[in-house]
Amino acid sequence: MQDELQALDKTRTWDLVDLPAGKPLVGCKWVYKIKTRSDGSVECYKDHLVAKGFTQEYGIDYEEIFAPVARPTSVRSLIAIAVAKRWKLF
Repeated sequence: MQDELQALDKTRTWDLVDLPAGKPLVGCKWVYKIKTRSDGSVECYKDHLVAKGFTQEYGIDYEEIFAPVARPTSVRSLIAIAVAKRWKLF
């Protein structure tokens, strides 16, 4: 669990912020899995921190939750434009 928390912190996955007044909180929980080899022996233990999306109420806080992630087609289009215009990509 500590490794997962350190990885999330290292990649700056989240920022701690104050909860806005009147807004509900979506909780989280740890999910554990044991990964095994083909012979049945334990290869490693995995853990993930996941949001409890089932606690959201439709019409109240359901549609306000989002992740700012670009679609792969949008990213490819931007890269194609940058290549065509000979822009430097960082």
